[in-house]
Amino acid sequence: MTVSLDATLDAVLRRNPGENEFHQAVKEVFESLELLHSRHPEYAEAAILERIAEPERQIIFRVPWVDDEGKVRVNRGFRIEFNSALGPYKGGLRFHRSVNLGIVKFLGFEQIFKNSLTGLPIGGGKGGSDFDPHGKSEGEIMRFCQSFMTELFRHIGPDTDVPAGDIGVGGREIGYLFGQYKRLANRFDAGTLTGKGLSWGGSLVRTEATGYGAAIFANEMLKAKGLDFEGRSVLVSGSGNVALYSIEKVQQLGGVAITASDSSGYVVDEDGIDLDLLKQIKEVERGRINEYAERRGGKAKFVEGGNVWDVPGEIALPSATQNELDGESAKTLLKNGLIAVAEGANMPSTPEAVDLFQEANIAFGPGKAANAGGVATSALEMQQNAARDSWTFEDTEKRLTDIMVNIHDTCAATAEEYGRPGDYVVGANIAGFQKVADAMLDFGVI
Repeated sequence: MTVSLDATLDAVLRRNPGENEFHQAVKEVFESLELLHSRHPEYAEAAILERIAEPERQIIFRVPWVDDEGKVRVNRGFRIEFNSALGPYKGGLRFHRSVNLGIVKFLGFEQIFKNSLTGLPIGGGKGGSDFDPHGKSEGEIMRFCQSFMTELFRHIGPDTDVPAGDIGVGGREIGYLFGQYKRLANRFDAGTLTGKGLSWGGSLVRTEATGYGAAIFANEMLKAKGLDFEGRSVLVSGSGNVALYSIEKVQQLGGVAITASDSSGYVVDEDGIDLDLLKQIKEVERGRINEYAERRGGKAKFVEGGNVWDVPGEIALPSATQNELDGESAKTLLKNGLIAVAEGANMPSTPEAVDLFQEANIAFGPGKAANAGGVATSALEMQQNAARDSWTFEDTEKRLTDIMVNIHDTCAATAEEYGRPGDYVVGANIAGFQKVADAMLDFGVI
């Protein structure tokens, strides 16, 4: 990087000590922006980089709740309202024991550029808590969500900040959160939360959107190389919302998704994942991944505590969590004939893995581009709420597909413009940054 970019990055890292995931996300974006810096000195003059790396607002709060035994528990809640240059803050809430300030800031920072790439009027934010819904009763989850929203409600609204779901926050949690918001605010602001139930303001395709979008983006990268999904083996990590619907779209596109995983291990099903069975176990029964192999009648194998990236496959869709795919895993995948990666999760590949993929000249779609389908469809849900309207599944899926194709084409064209053809990381970072930076310039120093 240039001396000025290095100095800016060093200042950001010093100001945010110990926030490793945030450091990783900022460094990755700044490295791409070296190509942009010399062409646009006005960004340096207005300290756009310094400002864009500093959240507009950071909210941290106590979340007390009472468990089923009558014991008072205390968790920590977060909402990072990172950048509103393009519209109200938009980004999910994550409930998981790993959540801390650095993780929420990394997610919020990525969200700025992801939301920019959609072309829709939404800014970047993220939030969550170190509360883990797993193993909790319905009553405990409801009481936690109500306590969490009792603080958060004063900071959000359809024109201010619009949270959605993420890891640990699905339709059940969104329902409890919205119910408490409505009770406290004394109004039915449907556009305050997305991922809602279909009968009270939700959008068709929202459940499927992130996974569908990642598979669509992967398909566009393959098409750019004269390839397609037909008959190809696809490795998917995770078994949550993103993974399930990545598998579904891969199957629709002719691919054969052969893996899924959770924290206990992974399954391999060479005939292709039985999606109905996996959905029953994960979405309905909330069971563990080993149950899939047990009920598949000997057609699938469960590997306890193993690494899903050891399985040979041509296309990888990491869809679990950050930094799940490291350098050693990348080497194994490449040795086994990998041709493309599209990140369904946020920053699931470590920097070493990304470098190896790019050195091997395979198609690599970074999360801020490849998994933007979820937030894009959230923004479409906001549009429907504002218009008091509801669109069909087919219409909404077509809009999602058009958005993902446009994101792919924008990233590809931007990479070409800056002398890095085929580099979707550079294309996504520059295209996402420039739109936000230009808006910030228009607003003056605020």
